Amino acid sequence: MAVYNAAVTLPVDPAILVQHLTKHYGALAVVEDLSFVVERGEIVGFLGPNGAGKTTTLGMLLGLLRPTRGRVEILGLPMPEARRGILARVNFTSPYVSLPGNLTVGENLAVFARLYGLARPRDRIDALLQRFGLTRLRDRAAGRLSSGEGTRLGLVKALLNDPEVLFLDEPTASLDPDGAERVRQALKEIRDERGMTLFYTSHNMQEVERLSDRILFLHRGRLLADGAPGDVLRRFERDTLEHMFLDVAREEAPAAWGG
Repeated sequence: MAVYNAAVTLPVDPAILVQHLTKHYGALAVVEDLSFVVERGEIVGFLGPNGAGKTTTLGMLLGLLRPTRGRVEILGLPMPEARRGILARVNFTSPYVSLPGNLTVGENLAVFARLYGLARPRDRIDALLQRFGLTRLRDRAAGRLSSGEGTRLGLVKALLNDPEVLFLDEPTASLDPDGAERVRQALKEIRDERGMTLFYTSHNMQEVERLSDRILFLHRGRLLADGAPGDVLRRFERDTLEHMFLDVAREEAPAAWGG
């Protein structure tokens, strides 16, 4: 199967550098010889069908899994060797990871602000709660939030330490269309204001086309495509990323794209 890669030069100081990343479980190859670079300030959508290796790759980028072989650098530091230093400068959130339900929204954020060593936590918490429409819920127990409210709380938590790189797993999966659009707009604004790098997974292909500067498309643990959404679609002669995704998921890609 042909691989499309629009990258031609290596950035001097990338946010994420992955070279020949591989993860095997016995004879099972989950990620195989994966290489890519994410520049600082980019918004990159990391796509692929279920089982493509996205979660395993995220685990290696966050230092939760040790690669079978290959190299990962985050902000110029080796992962997992410099994991403590890296984690002070990045963050991660997923709607599938809940904060302690017996603590209020404000208490949860105060705990994480203390863990992150914030100098003026109240100001930071107030600003982020307002930005994500959660101010009125400060005193509500996290366990009593709706799924969409919990997703937005996770984003606030992940932004507390003003990360240079933010990893997101399905950041709008539990939000209604209005809430999802507000979150996308907020993330774009924060990227523009702070120069933050966003690296996220999503199965919402329309969202990916609107939000991403670039996409990485993973298939069976290998990189199938790397480039701006429009460039990738033109290369593979597809009208939308959804059509491309369906072709790959249904194993029609080799015949359709001429291998």
